[in-house]
Amino acid sequence: MFDLLISGGTVVDGLGGSPRTADVGIVGSTIAAVGDLSGRDAAKVIDATGKLVTPGWVDVHTHYDGQVTWDEVLAPSSNHGVTTIVTGNCGVGFAPAAPDRHEWLIALMEGVEDIPGTALAEGMTWGWESFPEYLDNLDGRHWTVDVGTQISHGAVRAYVMGDRGARNEPATAEDIAAMRAIVEEALRAGALGFSTSRTLAHRAADGEPVPGTFAMADELFGIGQALQAVGEGVYEVAPLGTAGEDVPGMLEEVSWMAKLSMEIGRPVTYALLQVDGDPEAWRIMVDRSLKANADGAFLRPQIAGRPTGLLSGHFTTYSLFDLVPAYADLKAQGLSEAEFVAALRDPAFRSAVISWEPSTPEEIARVAGALRSTFLLGTPPNYEPRSEDCLEELANRQGIRPFELAYDACLAEEGHGLLYIPILNYSLRNLDHVAEMFDYDEVISGLADGGAHVGTICDASLPTYLLTHWVRDRQGKRLSIEAAVKKQTHDTAQLYGLNDRGRIAEGALADVNVIDFDELEILSPKVVADLPAGGRRILQGAKGYDVTIKSGTVTFEQGVPTGMRPGVLLRGHANA
Repeated sequence: MFDLLISGGTVVDGLGGSPRTADVGIVGSTIAAVGDLSGRDAAKVIDATGKLVTPGWVDVHTHYDGQVTWDEVLAPSSNHGVTTIVTGNCGVGFAPAAPDRHEWLIALMEGVEDIPGTALAEGMTWGWESFPEYLDNLDGRHWTVDVGTQISHGAVRAYVMGDRGARNEPATAEDIAAMRAIVEEALRAGALGFSTSRTLAHRAADGEPVPGTFAMADELFGIGQALQAVGEGVYEVAPLGTAGEDVPGMLEEVSWMAKLSMEIGRPVTYALLQVDGDPEAWRIMVDRSLKANADGAFLRPQIAGRPTGLLSGHFTTYSLFDLVPAYADLKAQGLSEAEFVAALRDPAFRSAVISWEPSTPEEIARVAGALRSTFLLGTPPNYEPRSEDCLEELANRQGIRPFELAYDACLAEEGHGLLYIPILNYSLRNLDHVAEMFDYDEVISGLADGGAHVGTICDASLPTYLLTHWVRDRQGKRLSIEAAVKKQTHDTAQLYGLNDRGRIAEGALADVNVIDFDELEILSPKVVADLPAGGRRILQGAKGYDVTIKSGTVTFEQGVPTGMRPGVLLRGHANA
């Protein structure tokens, strides 16, 4: 007898197999059978006729490092069928943590990942110093998803080197040996890997680059030896030039990452985005990675399925209107949300804002650029807008000022309307290059950044976007449904050694989504003030997820949490 039977659905198995009609029988936390199970008894039956049945999504690039200590739901990722997350990316995290470094670590995370420091300070209850102690602290907690984490370069460097590490001074041989020992200890305790950041775009709240940004080869390789010694773990990198700040430097990053992977015998995954400075540089990065892999490296470029784009509104970190003096003065008054929206609706104030003209050359250039690169987000959100639909051209066609169009769009939805500003991965104003990236088996779907950039970006819906945009709706080259599902389940799970999940198959972990594919839709993002200390963040839901099942337990029905929390901490050595 099954505890749960999912009957009559179209199974997309995560392994790349063609969709097929089949039943899925679950006993406890395991898929016990897949096939024609008619006539078999079950304590509960879910009729999936006409629905997709997929593995739960495995999202390997999130930043819930602090949120996991106070939040059991872990939205917005969990709202999108994600059943496994990996945190500790981009060289930032909260362990190891010397007692006098708590505020500094919070400021580092706040600066790099745009998570309000006040929320982290209020929400986190520090109960650890070492990384194993951090894992022990998480071990008794339960969530809607399983949580795995990596140890981060920034925290390790500051712990070993103090202010020298925080200021990016060169590491000595003794420093490197100490860092290697800490990383090895973390891996043996269950860390899924080690992460580092080299992009100049990642800076702490005080403007200092993330510790490790300028680390020399002896440090990068010395720490990598910890992964070699344990024989487990992924080395995750945010490379130099990821944000387009140094294209020549970015192109050289593959060389050391390939050499490192070959020397330590472990996978290296790195962020890969199209950058405006050279829209074809990504192609060189992939080609070099494939050649290195042919020589014995294990490189996995990690890509985003849509542009990395800012959301701009009246309650986001960045607003298109911040340059307007009258608007800036209003924001500085500290009004309540209702008072602020009421003031925005005043006709005289509206007129003052939309009629404002930039005066200095810097302002003129900045506003002109913004109007050409900002779009109405729309409902449902449009993440692949056409160049001719930028604010400037759209307003010109309507015979109004661009600021007028933007102002009224942001005043919609009780003042919570949003604009969209693609800043990376959209150099040619289309996603044709992403379609090409997806063709490579070695390319990993990631960079959703769940839990991060909470006031400017909400890309945790990327797993859903793979189905809605890339499989069903896109005008142009698309993905097959079996390829899209495999990218976000089997491939991501296998990279991190999570070999018990990411597939609908007998013996696999019972992480399952039942999806109404025709009705699947990403909802409009919303700014809410539900973080500790009243901190704001952007949340985004979806409709079309009939049921999400984590380890055999239903955690979401019709997008609503059931209150069940079967998710646990993943320790690397336990998932081989």
